[in-house]
Amino acid sequence: MNTPPRPPLKSITPAPTHPRTAEPATPRPAVGEPKGAAHKGVRTALGSDPQTGDGRYPVAWLTINTPRGATPTATSRCECGWNRSAVGHKPVLALIADHTAHRHTCPLRNPQEGRDAA
Repeated sequence: MNTPPRPPLKSITPAPTHPRTAEPATPRPAVGEPKGAAHKGVRTALGSDPQTGDGRYPVAWLTINTPRGATPTATSRCECGWNRSAVGHKPVLALIADHTAHRHTCPLRNPQEGRDAA
């Protein structure tokens, strides 16, 4: 029993029968500034952020990692120089409490200028 041949699934582009000469590339300037959009730049890339908020910005970060079946870790960092880390359940809980307490003693959040010395 003869089955009819299957039609080709892809169309094959025939190969050229003779070589072609390469076209010369466009000459590029050897010296000088680039032309086009790169020369002009993107105006919004260097401009101010158009989404002005209420003036608040992050000062301190608390990062907690608790992988399943592994020991939890945490880091507490602040722009004032506060930099702490903890490994284990109880030390991580203590670091969370220390991070919360640091909010009340941080010199960036509670400036000392103008206060009476104790």
